[in-house]
Amino acid sequence: MVKKIETINNGSPLNSNGYNKIESWDAERTSELSSVYYQVLKLLGEDPDREGLKNTPERVAKAMQFMTMGYSQSPCEIINSAKFREEYRQMVIVKDIDFYSLCEHHMLPFFGKAHVAYIPNGYITGLSKIARVVEAFSRRLQVQERLTTQIRNCLQDCLNPLGVAVVIEAQHMCMQIRGVQKQNSVTTTSAFTGIFLDHLHTREEFVHLIGSKLH
Repeated sequence: MVKKIETINNGSPLNSNGYNKIESWDAERTSELSSVYYQVLKLLGEDPDREGLKNTPERVAKAMQFMTMGYSQSPCEIINSAKFREEYRQMVIVKDIDFYSLCEHHMLPFFGKAHVAYIPNGYITGLSKIARVVEAFSRRLQVQERLTTQIRNCLQDCLNPLGVAVVIEAQHMCMQIRGVQKQNSVTTTSAFTGIFLDHLHTREEFVHLIGSKLH
């Protein structure tokens, strides 16, 4: 992938705010997306050449690449980068993982928290890798239901644990700022494998722990 590196400092060591701003983007993709968003502004009845909007197409192009960077990431590789043999066979939970995603139906944000658990079967992974898996799948055009199962399937396929549990709670801008406009609605989805499906008390323990304030 060809990258364009921009140093926004007018050629001096530091800019007026006392720092260097260095951004790395795919130059060709940024240019093509900027042209599209320029036309979008015109179709909305705006003047994309006026001062306030002059650089907006490029900014949106870069923002969209950031918000969909999960397409270039391999969640299973993330797990395998920190996979360790360990005979621990109790529940491992990483809860309250903040995430932000874009609904594929209206390309509006939905965001919330993911709670992920697994019971190891000979291997564990670094705790931060679980959060990175959530990030890799959420930084794409998504629906919450698929996001939930993708996270579950990734951990199950890459770690082969005794079971995986995923619960996601999210607010959807497509419900809050358009359409039905219900400001306080929260959508909850869940997905389980293995022991979390077969043993009710294990699933209940997980649900209890993600709802508890132990820290």
